[in-house]
Amino acid sequence: MIKVKNLKRIYHKGIVEVHALKGVSFEVKNGEFLGLMGPSGSGKSTLLHQLGLLDTPTGGEIFIDEINILKLSENEKTLFRLNRLGYVFQEYAILGELTALENVYLPLLMMGKKKKDCINLGMEMFDKVALGERAHHLQRELSGGEQQRVAIARALINKPKILFADEPCANLDTESSRHILELFRKLNEDLGQTILMVSHEEWHKKYADRIIYLKDGLIEKM
Repeated sequence: MIKVKNLKRIYHKGIVEVHALKGVSFEVKNGEFLGLMGPSGSGKSTLLHQLGLLDTPTGGEIFIDEINILKLSENEKTLFRLNRLGYVFQEYAILGELTALENVYLPLLMMGKKKKDCINLGMEMFDKVALGERAHHLQRELSGGEQQRVAIARALINKPKILFADEPCANLDTESSRHILELFRKLNEDLGQTILMVSHEEWHKKYADRIIYLKDGLIEKM
């Protein structure tokens, strides 16, 4: 499903070049739960952002379903993100003035879907993340773990081929983190959801099918 070839990313800070990725190559199978791990500054989040079309690499190639996504136009990249990719980040990015359900189906409304269909699909996603009883609550009425479940439901609303998760448990306590990771595992097993997750916690690796370890912008082992 995903093929990465010699991926590089260089950032410029004044006259200084920061080589965040130095030529990374690997593949991810359809339906795989892949963990990306390594110390701070190893290139984990940078790599995830390249794969998710949230940033543009300096060199290399990325193929998703045999499509060279770096060759797409900006408009094509936007549509590719909307229709095929889902994202979960450290920050939940829940809009406080909207209910949990409204936060979840908002992307579909922006895509021009009928509100009734958006609501139905939103409730379907809430069932998948086991949060149906909290659908009509506001952000201030939800715990951190519940807010992250809302964010996951929102990421799944377009039924993405790939779910990208960038340290989704960074702001959660151990128990809430365990619930989120068990949810990812269940989504992977029950739906065949392909997941790429960045983490720095060693105990998280037991939930993934495979781990790629990065260090200083290179793959250390996998």
